[in-house]
Amino acid sequence: MTPTHPALDGGPLYLDYNATTPVDPRIAQAAQPYLATWFGNPSSTHSYAVEPRRALQRAREQIASLLGARAQEIVFTGSGSEADNLAIRGAVLAARAARPHVITQVTEHPAVLQSCQALERLHGAEVTCLPVDRHGLLDPADLAAAITPHTVLVTVMAANNETGALQPITELACIAHGAGALFHCDAAQSAGKIPLHVDDLGVDLLTVVGHKMYAPKGIAALYVRDGVTLEPLLYGGGQEHGLRAGTENVALAVALGAAAQLAADELADGAHHRTAALRDQLHALLDQALPGRVHLNGPTGNRLPNTLNISIDNTLGHELLAAAPQIAASTGSACHSGDHRPSPVLSAMGLDTERALSALRLSLGRWTTSTDIHNAARALTNAAAQASPRMTMTTREAPGAHRRPAPDPELLG
Repeated sequence: MTPTHPALDGGPLYLDYNATTPVDPRIAQAAQPYLATWFGNPSSTHSYAVEPRRALQRAREQIASLLGARAQEIVFTGSGSEADNLAIRGAVLAARAARPHVITQVTEHPAVLQSCQALERLHGAEVTCLPVDRHGLLDPADLAAAITPHTVLVTVMAANNETGALQPITELACIAHGAGALFHCDAAQSAGKIPLHVDDLGVDLLTVVGHKMYAPKGIAALYVRDGVTLEPLLYGGGQEHGLRAGTENVALAVALGAAAQLAADELADGAHHRTAALRDQLHALLDQALPGRVHLNGPTGNRLPNTLNISIDNTLGHELLAAAPQIAASTGSACHSGDHRPSPVLSAMGLDTERALSALRLSLGRWTTSTDIHNAARALTNAAAQASPRMTMTTREAPGAHRRPAPDPELLG
């Protein structure tokens, strides 16, 4: 773990790393020279372009190394949403099918769902949106049943941003390839948090996002397997292998490359296992302090090591967080911030309205400590114990809900 982040000193305890991560000072330091000293256009032919061009290539290599890919398979974009759009729209339009068929699933990020809807509305595509089970997981059998001779693309996220549920990507990609379809995976939440290797996953396209892994906002990348043809989103000067016109932002590309290198080093050192232990410690402390009231939303095992989504009986999530201002967390996706309706993700999993409205998403990160976990558990417990009558409701456990086993005493020390 790196030293405490200066932006987090003195502020609320940050447990919203799935919304965005603070920029790691080491990443900011790596990018800074390309904002001032090495300002040249990497496409120029004179000496000012040499270092920016080298830096771009180095960043591609670092990102490729994290994913088990090759540098020429990395395309820089301005955001994860842009990368998703490029993958989905690009693959479908490049297929040149009369009525292309796209398959996705209901808990995807809006960038994926709305890209599919736009293809349906503007390009005559047929879109199938598959359901998930009570854990938020897609059944591979449902995908196999939905495949048609016209299916050109399947797009399924690696990990859900609210529950951390990890989809069976390798099996799903194998089914897609068996039907001759491409497979895209939005890995915005999983890249850097768990080991990912594109060959093991079997994906053709994969999205990586900078601000989910301690780089600045405004930079992302799309892995495009060699041989996959995409229609560009942006036309122009032919940058990024002709797939994303516009002069590259070298400083931000360098930042994403540095983030990928740091993530790879941390994964090799087992940081994700330590994060999972802290996550489980938080769950155990809350479960002990609020016996019978804490319910896990999502799978117990196959989920991100940093993500804990729980519902606490007799509370409303947004009011509980308002009563615990010393914690910065969320009730769900930042894309739906301020919307106090039930989370579409939790609703798709079959949770009733009361259970969904009481949900909290607590996501840990690089600077989360055991002391933070104890402080967070204390603050949430106090807020839940002091819930006003307006917050109180009769909450029944949704079908398939599961309880956590008795907490490990060692975690409570």
